[in-house]
Amino acid sequence: MEPLLISTGAVAVSEIGDKTQLLALVLASRFRKPVQIVLGILVATIVNHTLAALLGSWIGSAIPAEWLRWGLGALFIAMALWALRPDSLEGEHANKVAAGSAFMVTTVCFFMAEMGDKTQVATAALAAQFGTVLPVVIGTTAGMLIADVPAVICGQLAGSRISGRWVRLAAAVIFAALGVLALLGVHLV
Repeated sequence: MEPLLISTGAVAVSEIGDKTQLLALVLASRFRKPVQIVLGILVATIVNHTLAALLGSWIGSAIPAEWLRWGLGALFIAMALWALRPDSLEGEHANKVAAGSAFMVTTVCFFMAEMGDKTQVATAALAAQFGTVLPVVIGTTAGMLIADVPAVICGQLAGSRISGRWVRLAAAVIFAALGVLALLGVHLV
């Protein structure tokens, strides 16, 4: 149960203000089809995070436990620093939302936006840490939806009420805590 809850919380907090949340705002304002957009986010996240978790789980089983502990600790601390950096949706991507099905555009855009993103890296690291795929993928997907569905439904209203600075700080604290726990060899499962 801990891998699911920790994965959900870590991604939900770190996703707020992320480029994919900004992408959800752009897509929602462009297509005005929230169900299709949410389903596109769901499909893209499941596929992307499953691949990341499988890779992370394999890495977790292939690398000696002591090396993995130090590597994960350093990775989570680096992610804490990364979370402090404001994320923005680059102008070229915001202006190039292709015409077509809101579901297909959302699925493709979200899958591509997640490549190398901190939530994808977090998914791989969490799967390596916990040695499990399914609870981590369910948790990171739930975290993604917790953060992105309000962006789709509420649009700019939700974004204007949430301080991106404080959310980035909270995400940094969570990732730093996970890093310190990994370095100390504390297993959360």
